Amino acid sequence: MRSALQNSGSKPGSRRAFVKKTATSTVLASALGTTPFAILNPQAARSDGNKLGIALVGLGNLATHQIAPALAKTKHVRLAGVVSGTPSKIESWRNQYGIPAKNCYSYETYDRIADNPEIDIIYIVLPNSMHAEYTIRAARSGKHVLCEKPMANSAKDCEEMITACRQAKRRLAIGYRCQFEPHHLRCLQFARERTFGALKMIEAGFGFRIGDPNQWRLKHRYAGGGALMDVGIYALQACRYLSGEEPTHIAAMETKTDPVKFSEVDESITWTMTFPSGLNCYCSTTYALSGINRLNAHGDQGWFRLNPAFSYSGITGTTSNAGPIHYSPIDQFAAELDDFAICVREDRESKVSGLEGLKDLRAIEAIYQSIRTGRTVQVAETISDTTL
Repeated sequence: MRSALQNSGSKPGSRRAFVKKTATSTVLASALGTTPFAILNPQAARSDGNKLGIALVGLGNLATHQIAPALAKTKHVRLAGVVSGTPSKIESWRNQYGIPAKNCYSYETYDRIADNPEIDIIYIVLPNSMHAEYTIRAARSGKHVLCEKPMANSAKDCEEMITACRQAKRRLAIGYRCQFEPHHLRCLQFARERTFGALKMIEAGFGFRIGDPNQWRLKHRYAGGGALMDVGIYALQACRYLSGEEPTHIAAMETKTDPVKFSEVDESITWTMTFPSGLNCYCSTTYALSGINRLNAHGDQGWFRLNPAFSYSGITGTTSNAGPIHYSPIDQFAAELDDFAICVREDRESKVSGLEGLKDLRAIEAIYQSIRTGRTVQVAETISDTTL
């Protein structure tokens, strides 16, 4: 079977292409924590048991247009229930997906989900400020949790989420879809194998022009921040997982061209990060314009880049001397959902665990602190399982 992720840099059918494809798939599989076959063709990796049931909490745009379609492609998990504060939405989802009435909940009846054996996992797709509460309630109900990014509005909330899941002996993962995307996994391979030498500098940015001025993303009480919390976190994440390190120092600056629209949250931020190895990163994010969507990594022997880098589809890239980075697209949400279901079944930690989300929030808090003080901020010491 021809690989769905076949790299276009080698001729199909050649021994070189086969060896390259096999070696790459093994590395990508190791990064994902699953089998090479599942990475080469995630849609073909079928579970030999019943799928785990998942309930979506929050039926907004992301759940409707990305996660629900992804669940139609997953092999290890199925849409089993929904939670919403809007009765009309619940009725619509029931009709479209054939969800039993007993598996539908309001926010007031949410805790009754503990008595439902058909639901194994809860996916939190709510405004950022609600992530902590609904994750903790899910864990206390005996359910595993997949929570959208950012994990929460503060590192303290992240710590409480991790503690609640550990006390309940439930697994917790954060929706970092790019860590399951083949172009990003290929870049991770470049970084780990030092294909272009030791990383010396990374430039990453993600932004778009935000619309409706009344949406929750522009309200601090719900979003916790603006562009940085929403899409800047992708750039931050990329620097962290490519380097395999945590930043030691961060310096940041914010600008606003529309102080009325962005009175409560950030509009545009640029920041730099220094890592223990000496790696320097320059990042940017904005709600003011579209077109910033890139990841450029430079080693002392060459470079690799993705542009666009963080989209749901259409990601592509190139390198200084190893040809293009090109794979057939996958459904990133389906990949992350299936991976978490496998982690739950095997009772092991996800590579995008709550600890990963906490580390991002520690860095984000340092970025905001630098903006407030106008100074370079030393990031909190490296977090480990033993420090929580």
